[in-house]
Amino acid sequence: MARLTFSLCFIGFFLCLIMCTNFVQLKSQATEPKLQQVLDYLCGQLDCKEIQPGGSCFNPNTVRNHASYAIGLNFQINGVCDISYATPAVTDPSFGTCVYP
Repeated sequence: MARLTFSLCFIGFFLCLIMCTNFVQLKSQATEPKLQQVLDYLCGQLDCKEIQPGGSCFNPNTVRNHASYAIGLNFQINGVCDISYATPAVTDPSFGTCVYP
């Protein structure tokens, strides 16, 4: 009985971990051209003002960091995460003063 209880608790914890995830992390093999394509598409659909010059997430000014912001924002708003270039993450991968709205 104790093994069953432990197993059910573990499964519950794992499901909660998946369901409670609010962030994404880019995969290391995601190429810059692919990330630029995703960034262009998402910023046409979402408000990406925070990664524009003067925004709290502009620096570091790289395609990878800007795409990370846009993909994370899309995940938080729409719950969509394309696992070909990103994975859900439990911790917030944002940097410095960058804060999601």
